[in-house]
Amino acid sequence: MTTLVLFDIDGTLVLTGGAGLRAMALAFEELFDVPDAFRGMPMAGRTDAWILSDAAAVHGIPRDSPALARFPEVYLRHLSVEIEKPHPRKSVMPGVRALLDALSPRDDVYVALATGNYEAAARLKLEHFDLWRYFPCGAFGDATPDRNSLVPKAIARVAATGGPTFAAEDTIVIGDTPLDIACAQAHSARAVAVATGPHPVDELRQAGADAVFDDLSDTPRVLQVLTSLPTI
Repeated sequence: MTTLVLFDIDGTLVLTGGAGLRAMALAFEELFDVPDAFRGMPMAGRTDAWILSDAAAVHGIPRDSPALARFPEVYLRHLSVEIEKPHPRKSVMPGVRALLDALSPRDDVYVALATGNYEAAARLKLEHFDLWRYFPCGAFGDATPDRNSLVPKAIARVAATGGPTFAAEDTIVIGDTPLDIACAQAHSARAVAVATGPHPVDELRQAGADAVFDDLSDTPRVLQVLTSLPTI
C-alpha cells in the first residue's frame, strides 16, 4: 500500500525569517495605504486567503474590492525581494532535506504539499531553499480560506496530475500547528506534528497528533513512523 504524505511549509520544512509576513505587510500597504496591517493577527497554520480576509475585515476593506484580487501578485513581487534577505531565523528545518532524500526513491510513499501558501508563493519559498523539486504537486491556499479542505484537494490534485489514487485514510499530514492536526482529523487522515514552529511538543500532543517529533532530524525513526502509522 502506498501512503500519501502531505507536508506543510512554514515552520515544518523551512523558516523564511519573516519574509512572508514582511511581504504581506508591504503588499497591503501598497494596495490600501495601511502600514503594518497584520500586527497582532494569528498567522501560523492559516491559509494566505484566510489571513488576507481577516486583514480586510479589520481594516474595513470591502470584500469586492478589486485590489484584493491583486493582492497575491503584489505580495509575490515583494516576497521575491524579501526572501533573499539574510536573517538568523531563515533556514531549512533540521532533518528535512535528508528525510525528503530518503522518501523520494520509495515506492510505498508519495510526497506532496498541503499548505496555506498561495501556490506561487509556496514555489518561490521552496525554490529558494532547493526543495520544490521534491514535490510534484499539492494543495495550496489560493482557492480557499478553509485549511481543512486541503486534504481532499491534495488527493484530487495528485490523481489529476497522474499520481496514485488515495483515500484520506491513506494520508498523513505533517505540520507544526494544531491547525495542521485538525486538517488531518477532519478527514480521518493521520497527523504527524513537528515542534519546529510556534507550538511545543506537549501542545501538539494535546491537539491529538498521532505522533510528535521535536524535529525531523532522526530520519530512520521518522521513516518508521510514516510507513507504519496508517496500519496502527
